[in-house]
Amino acid sequence: MPASNEPLRVVVAGGGTAGHIEPALAVAEALVERHGAQVTALGTPRGLERDLVPARGFDLELIDPVPVPRRPSVDLLKLPFRVIRAVRQTRGVLRDADALIGFGGYVSAPAYLAARSLGIPFFVHEANARAGLANKLGQRLGGTSYNAVPDSGMPGEVVGIPVRASLRNADHADAAARARETWGLGTRKTLLITGGSQGAVSLNKAVAGAVATLTEEFQVLHAYGKRNTAPAPHEHYVALPYIDDMAAAYAVADLIVCRSGAMTVAEVTASGLPAVYVPLPHGNGEQALNATSVVDAGAARLVPDSELTSDRLVSEVTAILGDDEQLATMRAAARDHAAGDAAALLADAVAAALQ
Repeated sequence: MPASNEPLRVVVAGGGTAGHIEPALAVAEALVERHGAQVTALGTPRGLERDLVPARGFDLELIDPVPVPRRPSVDLLKLPFRVIRAVRQTRGVLRDADALIGFGGYVSAPAYLAARSLGIPFFVHEANARAGLANKLGQRLGGTSYNAVPDSGMPGEVVGIPVRASLRNADHADAAARARETWGLGTRKTLLITGGSQGAVSLNKAVAGAVATLTEEFQVLHAYGKRNTAPAPHEHYVALPYIDDMAAAYAVADLIVCRSGAMTVAEVTASGLPAVYVPLPHGNGEQALNATSVVDAGAARLVPDSELTSDRLVSEVTAILGDDEQLATMRAAARDHAAGDAAALLADAVAAALQ
């Protein structure tokens, strides 16, 4: 517990993908704004946190990643030693901390173990519809746990997903103007397509066959992924490997076609943006579950990855963007469905526990 004249010192652990990093940074920003906390982020050299965390103004401490092999192998035999090393590294980061809050991924399991060993209060937030192993471990070790949605498989209060204030409270007109200037967009209705930080091959293939038809009436902003080949140019079509300013992209868009990772669904819904979600077909089906509530609310539609063809993409987009009444209904449903300020709630919970 900090002295009365000292700021809270909190470590947030959420490395790997944007789905783990973004909620961690949203809470970090809320801790600074609401409680004047000193926040450090914990990550690994492999994750997107190496770029995202410093860009948001937070210190980043790196530990060795500890992936869990799915099959018997030499790596599985090495796992205990890797865990011990990562926990030791994390203990060094946590020694001066008052609390830890983790968001899943490779970096969180060692963080929970280290916090438990040091007697530091720690908190667990699960963003997905099905809780991951690291967060289940954190809860069982005694962490105070929170869920984005009910029935994740991990006990804990349901609070929604932390979304950064720049998206929740954005000046949409200013952000949309910034998008048009940055990417040379016109005044047509805008379709935003993104497969996330790595892109999505199935989405890219569908877009390639649909872009000529879609751009007869609409303009398309497409993030195709840094690891994928750049699409052929086309009038009224802007293709980027990665979109850094998602607040601007959400603001200028009238409809988004994207995967349904938990963080993506939360940001899209908080932005009041209608969506066509194409869940990642791998894993435990959590992406489809992530989108269920907003689809049921009428704010989005869901298309299985196996059914996404160029014709299906054109059909879904035209049915929404080509119908002003349908578009307005979906936009209103998204705004009504947007959850409360989970970032502020979690920041306040951490601060209250340390008083």
